[in-house]
Amino acid sequence: MAMEELPVTIHNARCLVIGYGRLGKVLARQLRGLGGKVSVAARSYSDLAWAQVWSYGVERSDQLSGWLCAYDLIVNTVPAPVLGREELDDLKPGCLVIDLASKPGGVDFKAASELGVRAIWALSLPGKVAPVTAGLAIRDTVYNILRERGA
Repeated sequence: MAMEELPVTIHNARCLVIGYGRLGKVLARQLRGLGGKVSVAARSYSDLAWAQVWSYGVERSDQLSGWLCAYDLIVNTVPAPVLGREELDDLKPGCLVIDLASKPGGVDFKAASELGVRAIWALSLPGKVAPVTAGLAIRDTVYNILRERGA
């Protein structure tokens, strides 16, 4: 999706992944594999330390204002408001924002539209493009929860 929508290639693009959970970790690695210059934004100091171990740039996800103007691609994985009007107004022209977070998402899409920011909410993306794999992941998660609870 990013490669289709960006005006530049991922190779040498400055990429920010907001959130360093399971999805954020895999995404950062994949973007790096495509030649992106990857930074990670998280609120947990432990997550930021791990991001540094893997040689990613780091940002605090609760202190993004003023730090976003250099990125070509920003991908949010946090299902809470992180990119509001102030943060979106700081983006450089042509920056693409992709929100992969579950509802309520993390991007103010109304503000993005008003500011002319290209923002895509890729809600339910795994289920739309790989429904069998997504279903297996949900099944495994349910089974793991049941095992943890002794069921």
